[in-house]
Order: sequence, then C-alpha cells, then structure tokens
Amino acid sequence: MIHSILADKATRLYIFLGTFFVANALIAELIGVKLFQLETALGLSMADFTLLGQDHLSFVLSVGVLPWPIVFIMTDVVNDYYGVRGVRFLTLITAGLIAFAFVMLYFAIHVAPAGFWITSSSAQGVPDMQAAFANIFGQGMNIILGSLTAFITGQLVDAFSFRAIKRLTGDKRIWLRATGSTLISQLIDSVVVTYVAFWVFKGWSFALCTALVITAYSYKLIVALLSTPLVYLAHGAAERYLGKERAHAMREAALGQADEL
Repeated sequence: MIHSILADKATRLYIFLGTFFVANALIAELIGVKLFQLETALGLSMADFTLLGQDHLSFVLSVGVLPWPIVFIMTDVVNDYYGVRGVRFLTLITAGLIAFAFVMLYFAIHVAPAGFWITSSSAQGVPDMQAAFANIFGQGMNIILGSLTAFITGQLVDAFSFRAIKRLTGDKRIWLRATGSTLISQLIDSVVVTYVAFWVFKGWSFALCTALVITAYSYKLIVALLSTPLVYLAHGAAERYLGKERAHAMREAALGQADEL
C-alpha cells in the first residue's frame, strides 16, 4: 500500500516540502539562542542609533532568523498547492515537535552527567560541559512560549493572507502574494515573540520592545524582498515536477478550500 501512496507525485511533493519545513523550523528554534551582529557579519561598522528613546541600538539578531526564509518559501508553495489546510497541518505538527524537543532537552539537561564528562573539554576552554550544555539548550520558558506562539500565529496569518491576495490577483503575480503574505506574517511574528517573551514575561519597557521589533522586522523585510527569485524557483520546480495540468488543478482546488482554521 505504501508504494501506491508514494507513487503519487503530489503526495511525494508534500512529504518533501513538509520534511524540509519541519527540519528548518526545528533547526531555527534550537540555534536561536545564539545572537550575532549583522553589521559585523557583513563586514560593516557596527550601527549605533537611537529609536523611540532607546540609545545604542544595532542589528543584533538571533541566528534562528537564518533558516526562516526557507520556512516561509515552503509555506507559500504548500499554500499554493495544498491550501490553508495543508499549511495548518504542517504548522501544528511542527509546533508539537518543537514543544516535544524542548521537553526532551529539559530532561536531558537535568539528567545527572558522568563525572569525567564535565571536565572532558577543559583543554578546549570549556571547564564545565554540564553548565555549557544547560546554557546552550536551556532556553527560558519566556523564549519557548514566545517563539511557539509567534510560530503558530505567523504561519496561519501567512496562509490566510497568501490566499486572500491570490483571490484578488488570480494565478499571476506570485511575487505579490508570496512576498506580501511573508511581510504581513513576519510583522506578526516579530511582534508576538518580542512582546510575549520580553514585555509580558521579562517586564522590559514597551518602548524597548517596540524598537527591537522595528529593528528585527527591517532585517526580515529586506530578506523577504531579496528572496523573491527563490520563490519563483521553488514554484517553477513544483510545477515542472507535477506537470502543468496537475499543478493548475491543485492550485485551483487549494484556492477553493473553505475558510477555516
């Protein structure tokens, strides 16, 4: 039976997109604890600007933002061919797997380590491996709740805004519905994760959180615009794989799905 299921190109494409979607989302969550300076990474002088009364701001971002353009391109392709239901299914599965990963990391951190392992990397400059392990993987509950809430909200907003734009433009202007939906959803994502993680749970000032949202969103906006050619490549590859007639029929069926969460 599995052979007949996998023989269908649409099924194989959904499995491929879904696997890539889940993997990149999990990677983004796990590596997101590391911060980097965008200006330094690009070989530029560090920015130092004031925004909303907050001084000495710069483009300090989580490394977790790096895989997210791929996630949102996958979301757009899934939405185009499998509809909101296809995106919703992947989103809920991914959120569940992310939550499961954090639970397993919690238990892994609290398992008593072998004595020799704690100091096994002292020569490499890591005197306490248990402390390093806990610091890297032990993200605070505020970050976990903020990122999960932002992920679910952002993905669903992306799916519905993508389809709303498509209903206005038809099957043309892929760049408009893909980039437009991503810009909308990334704004929601930035707002939710920052305010939930730092304003609600950490008590950071509203002005500081807002300044951080604007800074992070500026980066995401530029990346979304620069990713437009990749959107066309992904959609073109999907259409060539499925065949024009099958691809057109799937897009029409996806667009005709009932509006529901």
